[in-house]
Amino acid sequence: VRGGLLRSEHGETSEAIFMNSGYVFKSAEEAKARFAGESEGYLYSRYGNPTVTMFENRMALNEGSESCFAAASGMAAVFASLMSYLKSGDEVVSSRALFGSCYQIIDQILPRYGIITHLIDGTDLSQWEKHVTNKTKCVFLESPSNPTMEIIDIQAVSKIAHQHNALVIVDNILASPVLQKPMDLGADIVVYSGTKHIDGQGRSIGGAILSSQQLYEEYIKPFMRHTGPTLSPFNAWILLKGLETLEYRMDQHCHNALKVANYLSQHPKVEKTIYPFLKNHPQYALAKKQMSKGGSIVTFIIKGNNAFEFMNALNLFDISNNLGDTKSLVTHPATTTHRVIGEEGRKKLNIPDNMI
Repeated sequence: VRGGLLRSEHGETSEAIFMNSGYVFKSAEEAKARFAGESEGYLYSRYGNPTVTMFENRMALNEGSESCFAAASGMAAVFASLMSYLKSGDEVVSSRALFGSCYQIIDQILPRYGIITHLIDGTDLSQWEKHVTNKTKCVFLESPSNPTMEIIDIQAVSKIAHQHNALVIVDNILASPVLQKPMDLGADIVVYSGTKHIDGQGRSIGGAILSSQQLYEEYIKPFMRHTGPTLSPFNAWILLKGLETLEYRMDQHCHNALKVANYLSQHPKVEKTIYPFLKNHPQYALAKKQMSKGGSIVTFIIKGNNAFEFMNALNLFDISNNLGDTKSLVTHPATTTHRVIGEEGRKKLNIPDNMI
């Protein structure tokens, strides 16, 4: 709550919003020194902003990382974490169980830049051992995965990747830094959508890239500064406010989700319920090992093909493609978040039309 606080001379209790694009220098010499990196201070809000800095510092403290660069969205953070480090001819190995837009980046967008990508079953360590080679520049994974709730052994995958000098990038959006610390398990870079649990009230778009200082200085900072997918001061302020209650909200999310999962798992009209902390989850033991709680998302498959009828009949849940909100939400992945990957892609990811 107090970490990263930069109070102005006015002594405000809440973080100030610095809604400015540029900064004034006392002299031409000071401007020259600042841009040359010979003196400390802000240059331009695409490069850095006091409100954004407070959010970055607090995110780094939450994650236990050396650095953080805030991004305009979670997908901007994902794309920048990859493109800041990769070049044509490099190889990426990724788990195939990904959020729809992440899947598109790995499967469709990176190959346009001459980057070779491999999508594998991330729960099978033999697949990582087979596909991660000395040609692999980085590996990318999401755990738990959206929406299939697959759990990947981050520690084991990190060990395999590091044997080949490959970076490990983890999208930790569904767990949040409260439930899981990927860097403690060997990850080099962790990315977040601040839009989800971090904001927690569906108000803003934002993202974050957490890393070592070396990766930040050498790759992430130059890429973000010069390509410009940076977070706005106002959205940074909203996300700062969200961080203050993140732990309490995640605790209640998980409490509620486990109750719902237990109920659905015994319902006669539900074919399958998927939740990391249900004992019948195939990676239950691993989930308990690397997560403190099961998360806010419950995935289930209903019997029959009446998913829309079921969703339309709900009273308490709103139909939306967001998550991590204070309001209970329901999503139909096949026609929303994962529509873009097509029917064949959804079959590979085990996302049927009756999944909710």
